[in-house]
Amino acid sequence: MKGVAIFGIISILISSDSAVEIFMLLGAWIIAIVVAIVCHEFAHAYTAVKMGDMTPKMAGRMTLNPIKHFDALGFVFLIILGFGWAKPVPINANNFRNIRKGEVLVSISGILTNFVLCIIFSVCFALTALLLDSAVLFYEFLQAVFQFLAYTNLCFAVFNLLPLYPLDGFNLIRAFCRYDNKFIQFMYKWSFLILIILLLTGVLGWVMSAFGDLVIWGIVDLFALML
Repeated sequence: MKGVAIFGIISILISSDSAVEIFMLLGAWIIAIVVAIVCHEFAHAYTAVKMGDMTPKMAGRMTLNPIKHFDALGFVFLIILGFGWAKPVPINANNFRNIRKGEVLVSISGILTNFVLCIIFSVCFALTALLLDSAVLFYEFLQAVFQFLAYTNLCFAVFNLLPLYPLDGFNLIRAFCRYDNKFIQFMYKWSFLILIILLLTGVLGWVMSAFGDLVIWGIVDLFALML
């Protein structure tokens, strides 16, 4: 699956050779989505609470329960198309002990969490790919799970770095700008259109695929040299 950044049922059906492979990859894909979303949103909620805002905790979002974080339509889109969304964590920045610091830390917490998970699961994928026999069905499934986990977390991190409203990258920049900043106002108005263009032209998928090859397969190659 090298070079694949956004999966979804459609990609799985196209790339699979058998029903067993379809179910195996679909299972790995769903596991990856659940882990990436839950950890990303929990990181936002946990950081906000630590910075003094109890809103996420009162809303029941400071939990690892996937149901609390999933948006039904967004989850269906993720499963089918490989692109979707989760419920945004409710946050009141006015409750932060330090508003700017709180906004910055909350914005980067989800991104950093996904990056760290990407590295961890990339190492797990490298070890299973190099040490286990993929001819054994369970080992093949395990390798698929770790690879999907690595790619999905990387995609979540890269996607949320985009300075598009209401993504974390936008919120990070907004924390350092005045409300009437021209860039901020431009992004409030045009972010959705820019996102659609990035998706339809394939630019977003290409960027994620490039990052995936660089990070994940770079780690695999590194371990191949060490073992």
